[in-house]
Amino acid sequence: MPIRDWPSIQRPREKLIRDGPAALSDAELVALFLHTGTVGRSAVELAADLLVRFDGLSGIFSASLSEFSDLKGLGPAKFAQLHAVLEIARRTLGEALRTGPVLDSSRQLREFLMLELGTRPHEVFIGLFLDSQNRLLSAKELFRGTLLQTSIYPREVVKAALAANAASVVFAHNHPSGVARPSQADEIVTRTLQTALLLVDIAVVDHIVVAGHRTYSFAEAGLLG
Repeated sequence: MPIRDWPSIQRPREKLIRDGPAALSDAELVALFLHTGTVGRSAVELAADLLVRFDGLSGIFSASLSEFSDLKGLGPAKFAQLHAVLEIARRTLGEALRTGPVLDSSRQLREFLMLELGTRPHEVFIGLFLDSQNRLLSAKELFRGTLLQTSIYPREVVKAALAANAASVVFAHNHPSGVARPSQADEIVTRTLQTALLLVDIAVVDHIVVAGHRTYSFAEAGLLG
């Protein structure tokens, strides 16, 4: 049955307006984005198919165009709209981090990092460069691929931090495996970069591991020494 034929109390749009977006299920939120379903299937049913096929919201956002288009009723237009929504969310959170101390906005920081890294199919290591008031100056991708000590070039990280005129830095990288806990290599790399940056009086204030919707903070775990 098309959503327009549902009782108004059950329709996702009316439910959102009445109760707020948090009241909607993942399928209902995706259905609002899709707007229409296919023959014999409502937008909510199509959204549920997407969530099952790609194992949740993160999987939908990390799907390639060809994977996304495999489902009937979807294609390049919806794919572009989906990623436009994701980029709007990233930029909105990025603006918020630039207006106040990053370390006072841990929830916004984690949400920004989950949007930035949580759907990547490969490991990406980024630096968030902060000013003396802990406001975000810039975010830069530093490395890509499995995080090994031999793949990290401390001199390049120091150069990037100095170029940003940073007083401190937050590192972050993702674990596509879905396990947020840092590896031994992650800890070694963090200590190596801490030592290198200390020589130019730049502090490493945190290193956050992102795994989908889960995060792990080195600072909170007492791993920064």
